[in-house]
Amino acid sequence: MGAGVINSGGGGGGRRGRRRSNRVQPMSEINITPFVDVMLVLLIIFMVAAPLSVVGVPVELPETDATALPGDDEEPLTVTITGEGNVMIQQTETSQDELINRLRAIAAERDSDKIFLRADGSNDWNRVAQIMGMLNAAGFSDIGLVTDVAAPAGQGG
Repeated sequence: MGAGVINSGGGGGGRRGRRRSNRVQPMSEINITPFVDVMLVLLIIFMVAAPLSVVGVPVELPETDATALPGDDEEPLTVTITGEGNVMIQQTETSQDELINRLRAIAAERDSDKIFLRADGSNDWNRVAQIMGMLNAAGFSDIGLVTDVAAPAGQGG
């Protein structure tokens, strides 16, 4: 990979005369610069891609043509309503009765009142609206509904 040749510029010296030798010697050193470059690029790729591979509770999100919300410094707080109707805070399942109390305890420790609501598309709007009311009652007034991105209505099939 990094092998090359070195031209020997020295002569035969000594008593035989001053003849220059044009012998070519192989370079015995390995050039590791390209290897280090490739490894650093791979490191950056994995550092960027690793957080993207973290997945919470699997749900089928509805598709909309809304744009994504800007990010924050804090880890986003997510409440998920699964297809079976279970409510989860992050990845922890929570009963509907203790949802408000748990969220109030979490809100006391957080700086922002932003929360994301993920609901499986099979849930009816009444159930989603009830959970949104509970989030608001727990002190979260900035509620973001999480959806998948789809083509704008009327432009796709």
